[in-house]
Amino acid sequence: MLEGYVKESFTAPIASDRKVTHDFYSKGDQSATIVIIQEAPGIGPETLALADRMHKQGFRVVLPHLFGPLGRTSRVGNLARVFCMRREFHLFEKNHSSPVVDWLKALCRHLRLENGARNIGVIGMCLTGNFALTLVAEDSVLAAVASQPSLPIQDKHGLAMSDREIAATREKLDTKGPMLALRFSGDRLCSAARFSAIDKAFNDDRERVRFLEIPGDGHSTLTLDFIRGGEPAREALSEVIAYFRQRLCDAA
Repeated sequence: MLEGYVKESFTAPIASDRKVTHDFYSKGDQSATIVIIQEAPGIGPETLALADRMHKQGFRVVLPHLFGPLGRTSRVGNLARVFCMRREFHLFEKNHSSPVVDWLKALCRHLRLENGARNIGVIGMCLTGNFALTLVAEDSVLAAVASQPSLPIQDKHGLAMSDREIAATREKLDTKGPMLALRFSGDRLCSAARFSAIDKAFNDDRERVRFLEIPGDGHSTLTLDFIRGGEPAREALSEVIAYFRQRLCDAA
């Protein structure tokens, strides 16, 4: 299922200068690059289908492999793995992002400086959905989509971002223009309260995050529940593609 992808390893420091190494898989050689950050079920067929859709639209795609098996989903197994990766993922704590975001920031800089990716966009999903909100503050990231952002798990009104990170993202979005956030309208994990918290943090005086809500009670808007989302999900994906094309391809 990963035919056509190139595997590389990348090492970078996270909190307290501790270094971590993860593989990433890339397909294509375009300068317009989309980094798709895996959700909890893993890099399964649905995530690879999303990557292939983006590649066919003219983007290079990069898939960081943070945990779990490749080519199939493992909901329970991967949640257990993430719970054991407490030095990288903070699932319950609010007011700061997970340390693995430092690795993702470094990866984006690496892709831009050494890997030919001049224009980078990111998609975060589920437990990595909030990461997109933090990563868009990076100079190397021109566009970001937060799909069903779900952290912190036990506080639906909270954000997995510090005040400093929120301020940095607000400043960058003022320059780069609004990013996108997606959810199913009936999603209980990424609830309306979560979007309200994001709206309060970023859209108090101008639109910095544009919200797309898909009818239904699914969760994974772009992957596992994309088919059941029907035409509204396809329309949302078309908006995502148009957004990336404007931000990444028109800037090339």
